[in-house]
Amino acid sequence: MSAVPFSPYRTLLIAQNTLREAARQKLVTFLVFLALALVLGARWFRDFNFGAPELKFLADCGFGAMAFFGAALTVAATAQLFFSEIENRTALTLLAKPVWRAEFILGKFLGIAALAGVFCVLLTSLLAAVLWWREGELMQEYADNFAQGRVVSYRLVALAGLMQWLKLTILAAFSLLVATFAQTQLFTVVTGFFILVICHLQYLAQDAYARGGALLGRMLGGGIAAVFPNFQVFAVADSLNAADAPPWAHVARIGVYAFGYIAVACGLAIFSFRRREI
Repeated sequence: MSAVPFSPYRTLLIAQNTLREAARQKLVTFLVFLALALVLGARWFRDFNFGAPELKFLADCGFGAMAFFGAALTVAATAQLFFSEIENRTALTLLAKPVWRAEFILGKFLGIAALAGVFCVLLTSLLAAVLWWREGELMQEYADNFAQGRVVSYRLVALAGLMQWLKLTILAAFSLLVATFAQTQLFTVVTGFFILVICHLQYLAQDAYARGGALLGRMLGGGIAAVFPNFQVFAVADSLNAADAPPWAHVARIGVYAFGYIAVACGLAIFSFRRREI
């Protein structure tokens, strides 16, 4: 294989085939339609918002659906698409040709990242449409409250959708890393969700260890923070007001933060897969 140069074209072909296979999975289709239904149905759940501003409630419901079903979609699709190649021996057939194992792993990751991107675009677009529709109704009912025009920043809605996609791509990279050394699909799925919980809650553990004052605790908290990304970093759209939009420099730093973890996880996945018996 050393005589054959690395080919981005072959990587993209594997990614394209991965995305095509994902589109055929019934579980993927079910999760996508369930998430779309929940986002659309949030329009009629507004009476249960417990006093929160209605448009903010709709946005929170939509992004909550995107985060939950997106994580389920990403972890399940990563495990299923990887192990289907192993169990059906198609990976062995493919790697018998002039294809690098790095191309195989990167192709799988790019295909799953594209799937997560399509998912986030669909739900963000639907959520923006629901917000636009409801905001228009509120403007007619309460014209005095909208004297300055629309109050929802749809640029922030799009930015929040982008942040959701970055989180899902990180989760895909970590799930793919687990799949390269795991022996079963179930172990990969369970570990993927365990990683998701750690990424969402690791800042709490770090703060608790820091307040404890013990050196070992601080070292443990720092180690967790270094190994696992903090998904709270991606919460940049807590408000729908354009005045609360983060500066682009901050958004760029978050992008570098995300791609740094993705690069490390994919690199480790390639290293692990090179030593795996197929």
